Amino acid sequence: MKQIRSIIAALALLPLLGACSAVRHCQAPELNLPETIVPGGVDTLTLADMEWWRFYGDSTLCTIIGRTLENNRNIRAAASRVEQLREMYRIRKAERLPSLSLGAVADFETNDYAGEASKRDPEFGLKATIGWELDLWGNLRWAKRKGEAEWLASVEDERAMRMTLIAEVAAAYFRLVALDNELSIVLQTLETRREGVAKAKLRFEGGLTSEIVYQQAQVEYASTATLVPDLENRIEITENALCLLMGTYPGEEILRSGTAPAVPSSGSLPVGLPSQLLRRRPDIRAAEQQLRASMSSVGMAYADRFPRLTFTLQGGWENDALSGFFRSPFSYMAGQLASPLFAFGRKKARYRAALAACDESRLKYEQKVLEAFKETDDAVSTYRNVRHTAALKAHSRNAARKYVELAELQYRSGSINYIDVLDAQRRYFDAQIALSNAVRDENLALVQLYKALGGGWQSPADPQ
Repeated sequence: MKQIRSIIAALALLPLLGACSAVRHCQAPELNLPETIVPGGVDTLTLADMEWWRFYGDSTLCTIIGRTLENNRNIRAAASRVEQLREMYRIRKAERLPSLSLGAVADFETNDYAGEASKRDPEFGLKATIGWELDLWGNLRWAKRKGEAEWLASVEDERAMRMTLIAEVAAAYFRLVALDNELSIVLQTLETRREGVAKAKLRFEGGLTSEIVYQQAQVEYASTATLVPDLENRIEITENALCLLMGTYPGEEILRSGTAPAVPSSGSLPVGLPSQLLRRRPDIRAAEQQLRASMSSVGMAYADRFPRLTFTLQGGWENDALSGFFRSPFSYMAGQLASPLFAFGRKKARYRAALAACDESRLKYEQKVLEAFKETDDAVSTYRNVRHTAALKAHSRNAARKYVELAELQYRSGSINYIDVLDAQRRYFDAQIALSNAVRDENLALVQLYKALGGGWQSPADPQ
């Protein structure tokens, strides 16, 4: 009895010993995280703490984002992959449990051999079979862990795609609003130039100015008019891009209100801590799960080098006639210990290949972390600079508008030539376009910063 207990205890320890030995050659990631994401940043909060439907306060934009998340084919394919790997994980879990099968057989065999009388050999059977593999070396447990890691990685991949799609939709929307604003500026300027042409014509026909002033006015009007077709084409292309993201065909009307997102004050740009970035960005979490899956593959390859112990228990009824069938029970029990004798190094090579794949996944994870910090630092720097640029462009636009007003007054009083008025109008037009583009770039930079910090993957059903 004592000997049996010793054997049972040894069998219980074997999986633990195998699990420890399996991944002992796998190297842990070396991150050496900095103390802050950006120099001087010690925030405990981050922009990404805001859900996307609160961060993008524009209800029209939120409606477009909602339609995209519902209808975009790529995000739906990613959701299907999550479901696929979730079911595969359930299979891996079930493989650790005994299997039960039930079979019924009825056959009638006739043998008529040379020199012997004809024989008939009927057989009827109803059999239940239970099979179970004792997971001595953790092969099935490692397979379960791998399936779980692959499933969780697909969940994070789907979230990363959701985050990317939201950023793409927001960026396209703000580009579209900027193009609308630019077209409005061009049309307003075109109307001003049309009035200028009419006034220049009257003054020329009245003999107050030379023909050159009239021709200059026409040139300015024509050069402004050439901008309209290009802007209309760019607007249509951007609308088509949004239609594609929403999963619809081109031509659908895209509503927009032009409201900017909630921009933080100039003295406050919360970016969070390095550890928060690792926890929040789904692409980093996906790379981490892929590393865990690779480590599980190492465990599987290690366990596959050792014997497998399986048990089979079969029972039921079997008879050569239906009469008395249920009075003919039978049972069968067997155990099998299978181990390769000569694999010519194949299993050892598979184990080494799994170790190399694990090392590859580790390096990819480390690279993903480095890329995330680089993207975040770039996004912070870009946003701060474009915001400062937008403030300067606003000042330049205001000065150019005052310049036009003064130039027109001096032209009416005869102090300056009409060419000076046109120059002032050109400067004001350029300043308006520059400010519109600066506001667009500020919005785009904020979108990129929000995405770089890991914001945008949330849905009301997702845990934080």
